[in-house]
Amino acid sequence: MSKALIVIDLQNDYFPDGKFPQWHPEETLANVERAIEQARAKGVPVIHVQHIADASRGIAPFFNAGTPGVEIHPRILAAAPDAPVVVKHFADAFHDTTLKATLDALGATELLVCGMMTQNCVTHTAISKAAEPYAVTVLSDCCTTVSQMLHLIALNALSTRVTLALAADAI
Repeated sequence: MSKALIVIDLQNDYFPDGKFPQWHPEETLANVERAIEQARAKGVPVIHVQHIADASRGIAPFFNAGTPGVEIHPRILAAAPDAPVVVKHFADAFHDTTLKATLDALGATELLVCGMMTQNCVTHTAISKAAEPYAVTVLSDCCTTVSQMLHLIALNALSTRVTLALAADAI
């Protein structure tokens, strides 16, 4: 199997100075940095996914184009500076994006999914209809959301549909 690491929405608005800070974002950031380092050491390609609010739907509470909050966290960009960036406007990173084409170009058959928010974009991408051809693993230590409780509920719900693993065990 050919793996690809998909890093979803590690964007500034989810950190303490952003518009919608998440539960323990710094720990998650450090875990994702380690996962990217492991992936790159093993030749596993990394794909950044960046959510940009759809301006045609009006101003969103966060991730608005042209704001500092919409930018991918600089430490994530530094960890994988040459990784492709897939821009999305919906929770599912496959919906109306270049993700499938990017994965096809890489020859990926297995997806390692991580990011923010566990119950929303991570879940919708991992169980997307478009993800069905792939073996999907969610890296549980590389995800977070607004609270620990919601994070754990989301992981429990995902456990019946995809594999859950720690990054060190899956990469």
